[in-house]
Amino acid sequence: MDDYSVSSTIVFLSAKLSLLRQRVKMENRFGSKPKPATIKLKPIEATPETFQEFGQVVEASDDGDLFSSKDAQLDLTHGIPRLYIMKIEKRPLEFASITHHARVTQCLGSIGGHEWYLGVARPSLLENSNESESDLGKNGVKALSGHLYEPPRVEEIRVFKIAGSKFIKLNRGTWHAGPIFKAESMDFYNLELTDTNVRDCFYMLLFFFIF
Repeated sequence: MDDYSVSSTIVFLSAKLSLLRQRVKMENRFGSKPKPATIKLKPIEATPETFQEFGQVVEASDDGDLFSSKDAQLDLTHGIPRLYIMKIEKRPLEFASITHHARVTQCLGSIGGHEWYLGVARPSLLENSNESESDLGKNGVKALSGHLYEPPRVEEIRVFKIAGSKFIKLNRGTWHAGPIFKAESMDFYNLELTDTNVRDCFYMLLFFFIF
């Protein structure tokens, strides 16, 4: 194994360990994991209007159209962009945890325009706060990366259905769970940063949602 591979492995394992420590810390702070409970959600059709609190729904435009507010408004300034295709298998219509990315907008779309679902909650970053962790109150959290946020409210979580020639752009900090789908497997294109999944991925444990 060369020096680059060793260094990359160390960075990856360190990030995973930090994430694990954060989960333990949050469980200690907010109590044990929520008691098992099932909450049923009704999917909402993702349109530019219904999804605007969480990001954008970007649909097909004519060749030659100039850039406008209908195009994805991206923030890729905090690292190196990564565009790739991810293959996901066996993601039934349920979830019990949710995450957000504080440093980047994220774009997700299915290859072939197949139907899929995404659980979301509005961004809750505390970007303008100068408070220390001890002054945040019972709902405030300081992530290991240093950014501040409030956990998502269970009653505000929604599920959206996405299908056809469109993709989702998530605003920075938007909580999300998925992609989720009925098929055995699906391929998705994903635009984020090269280190999003190891340095900018903060999970919260929730109740058990089905739809």
